[in-house]
Amino acid sequence: MAAYYLQFEKPIQVLDDKILELEATNNSNQSIIKEISALMAERSKLILEIYSNLSRWQRVQLARHPNRPFALDYINYFSPEFIELHGDRYFMDDPAVVTGLGYFSGRKVAWIGQQKGRSTKENLHRNFGMMRPEGYRKALRVMKLAEKFKLPVITLIDTMGAYPGIGAEERGQGEAIARNLIGMASLEVPIIGAVIGEGASGGALGIGLCDHFLMMENTWYSVISPEGCASILYRDAARAEDAADALKLIPDDLKKIGICDTIINEPDGGAHRNFNASADLLQTALIESLDGLSDMAPESLLDGRIKKYDQLGIFQD
Repeated sequence: MAAYYLQFEKPIQVLDDKILELEATNNSNQSIIKEISALMAERSKLILEIYSNLSRWQRVQLARHPNRPFALDYINYFSPEFIELHGDRYFMDDPAVVTGLGYFSGRKVAWIGQQKGRSTKENLHRNFGMMRPEGYRKALRVMKLAEKFKLPVITLIDTMGAYPGIGAEERGQGEAIARNLIGMASLEVPIIGAVIGEGASGGALGIGLCDHFLMMENTWYSVISPEGCASILYRDAARAEDAADALKLIPDDLKKIGICDTIINEPDGGAHRNFNASADLLQTALIESLDGLSDMAPESLLDGRIKKYDQLGIFQD
């Protein structure tokens, strides 16, 4: 996968280029080896310095990084024998969401993950991770299947929002999302939601209602994207950075107000720099959530879910 650097990562790129140039000499000269070692140490220090002081907008950019792991990367890592299930049994299969069954840490689970593409061709096939109505209906079908066989559900959220096309609206986009919310609210098995990239609007919420909500460190979750908010609030999409601050959409913000239950640390430099370490951190957090929910009776799960969402927001007569 070709290296890609965001604007604030450019200083790291300079060092990476120098290191690659020296390594390409294939020289065993001790002075070159020492120089490479010094550059690597400088690079590690720079990564810590840059990523420990990220703004909200920079975290939004990291959540969108083209080299960031996607849902299928994690699912295939966690469940090598994953069996994908297709179609909503009404209209078609939606490739923007991957659903299926697999073993995870010795137990059977149902996976639901929003999937983007890496190339233009893949993104067109996956619709940039923006689900259509049939995607939400497919997800709900698999959730109901999981409920029937008493399997926990794990959803991996990564979307710019639900697809707003005419066809999607004609086939009931809003109704499909609403039906998912009703279905997930009453599902009698544990539901764990994890934001692994972007989490925008009803597109994310349609598979995001859960018992335990996790967010990876460099992700965001909000009612609207910063660009969309800036267009409405400031009449200028270029003010997305200001909108990101106003929305308070990163994990630290959301944990303070009770939306996010657990923040999952990422490797130094972000999930895209070390997939295995990132996957292991996510796996540990998911296992802890499963362990905490697996022995709960259905009635306790539903009571806890009601309590969780009743505590959000302020209600006044």
